[in-house]
Amino acid sequence: MPRNKSQAPHTVRREHARRRARSKWSLAVVGGPMILAVVAGSVFAAGGHHRHQPGGGAAARTTQAAEPDPNCTLVVPEHPLTARGLATPYRLVATDPRQGPCREADPGQSAFVEAAILTRDGKLTVYDPLVIDTGTRPAAGTVRPRVPKGSTVGIWFGFNAAQLTLKSSAGSHSLAQGRCVNGAPGSVFGQFAYCNAPAFFRAADVQKAQKHLRIPALGTAKDGLPCPTTRDFAVVDQDGSDNVVTHYLADARGRTAQNNAASRAVLHRTGARPADLTNGSDNLLLTHFIDPALGCTPFTAPDQAGDGRASSALPLDELSAAARQRAPIALIPQNDPMTLVDGHASVRKTDLYRAGVDMPPVGAGDDGNGAAYCRKLFAGPSGIHRVFKDRSLLRTAPSPDPATAPNLFAFLASRANQSFTNLGCDRLLGSGNPVELTTDGQGLVTDAVLRPLGRVPASPTPTGTARSTSPSATPATSSPAVNDGPSSSPAGGTGSAPSASGEVSTSPSAGAPDPSVGSVPPSSSTPPVVG
Repeated sequence: MPRNKSQAPHTVRREHARRRARSKWSLAVVGGPMILAVVAGSVFAAGGHHRHQPGGGAAARTTQAAEPDPNCTLVVPEHPLTARGLATPYRLVATDPRQGPCREADPGQSAFVEAAILTRDGKLTVYDPLVIDTGTRPAAGTVRPRVPKGSTVGIWFGFNAAQLTLKSSAGSHSLAQGRCVNGAPGSVFGQFAYCNAPAFFRAADVQKAQKHLRIPALGTAKDGLPCPTTRDFAVVDQDGSDNVVTHYLADARGRTAQNNAASRAVLHRTGARPADLTNGSDNLLLTHFIDPALGCTPFTAPDQAGDGRASSALPLDELSAAARQRAPIALIPQNDPMTLVDGHASVRKTDLYRAGVDMPPVGAGDDGNGAAYCRKLFAGPSGIHRVFKDRSLLRTAPSPDPATAPNLFAFLASRANQSFTNLGCDRLLGSGNPVELTTDGQGLVTDAVLRPLGRVPASPTPTGTARSTSPSATPATSSPAVNDGPSSSPAGGTGSAPSASGEVSTSPSAGAPDPSVGSVPPSSSTPPVVG
């Protein structure tokens, strides 16, 4: 939707949260087989979340009470980088209790934690710490992971709603102990956060240099191109490298457990079929949907919380992307909604985000120019053009969200359509949305056409997209790509989306870091070790 330049900063924050939540997707998997259902945050949700405005009347309060609270807080256990801390459940609470409770078993509010453990001789495993509702106990006991002396641990977070805040447990300094980063001071990322990630990636670089840690080759996809990574412009969207692959179980009482055989046995003894909770993430989209469709195999490691089975994970995806992705490389841009501060571009917040996913800071070979990012995504041959080129492969693959689109191609097309708007590409490039969707009478995206960027007139509509209600409409052949070279941004030197005031700021919010909300900047010192 168009930005209103007269909006107050807190209104802009809510608008970005609503837009981001609507454009991400999540999965609710029930029982053994993967039964996919739409939950909050799908690409074409029915509408934005309502927010209770200060001084609002009874109607506003009733509307708020009827909807799940999209803003939740995770209480981080003491010494989170140790085996004991990893095995201690995180607790989910409402950031503002007046807005309603937060329930982990509600797929629209679920928060997820994913850890990676790297030993000093290069052995790599993953582990999924559990999240429970505050005041409850796990449905089954947690597995205590093996963290050999000298290991380096990193932790990443995902969220199925809008704004996730990290908080130290009572009487502890767990955020400082974990070197946790929730965003810039006073401005959380949204669905993403991390603890000790920069140190983990530095340790991995050391292990790679010593040839103890080997990153597998990407391989060749069915279309003859290299298999994609999380930094491939054919994979990224409005906010790349976000959320995790963690998977939990839930019982009929809303209690949660780690996803392993012991937990399933405990839950089955209650007589209820356990529900599966999954984080709607770009990583899951890549490793569970795009990779199989293209005949690719993701980088995996044994999951200590999941019976040792091979699992993909955000840190593994980023290690693979950092080592193997060829140019053009999609790094987090300054117009990523998760890196904005009150609607303004922020170099500091962008750098904090990049540090958590093993990317160089702004200016180190990439300035995060939003216009250049949009152009490579929507005009370059390595961007959305690859999705349309692979239409026949992707149309036979399952959709992550069948209530949005019936197949993977239509889902990726609708995701790209929304990303064009959410990144502000229409204003940065002076072009209408090049991804034209075909929908049926129920609003299901059934097909899409990719128009040449710059030849689509700008439109005042929210998406700048023409839609057909005829599912039998025949799409046109994709047109040749426009020049993929860098360009200046019509919105300013950074190429970032305009703020509410029409200005672009490169400074984060004023104020010192507040450890109570996880704004501890990454340390440049020697990676911490735990024993």
